[in-house]
Amino acid sequence: MIKLKNLFFEPFLTEKVILKRVKELAASINNDYQTKNPIFLAVLNGSFMFMSDICKEISVEMSVSFIKVASYSGLKSQGSVKDLIGLDESLKGKDVIIIEDIVDTGNSMAHLLEMINKEQPSSVELVSLLFKPDVLVKPIKIKYVGFEIPDLFVVGYGLDYQGQGRNLRDIYQIVENN
Repeated sequence: MIKLKNLFFEPFLTEKVILKRVKELAASINNDYQTKNPIFLAVLNGSFMFMSDICKEISVEMSVSFIKVASYSGLKSQGSVKDLIGLDESLKGKDVIIIEDIVDTGNSMAHLLEMINKEQPSSVELVSLLFKPDVLVKPIKIKYVGFEIPDLFVVGYGLDYQGQGRNLRDIYQIVENN
């Protein structure tokens, strides 16, 4: 068990399990994009560890860019999304692969997809390490899902609680008796 700020968290997914699944996702992407040169678009801040690890397993030609959007405050998604860092290059005619740490309500992703589709890419696919299908409110299609999880608040492997816990190698779930 660990403590971040005023909350306690217990182990949920180990680094070993995460990295095994990352390799499986990368193998699927390598297979699907054999003849393409996709741009991997990482959604910051939470996806930085996932992006790093998945890129190490990608064997096709590719490039990397970053975007930052936010909808969380504390433990809950706030429903509104704000752009913090926008795209710094054109996506027109490109195959875009969005790398996301977690999709829950889908609000942030719906906003991001709308923004990306305005750029007229050739294709857009989504890779999400974690997916909470029970709380999805927007019709988001995720082609590559690492793990479907229940509606738990999780930290580690890039995910945070009030800026803390991103550096943890494992993913931890909140202890409900906090």
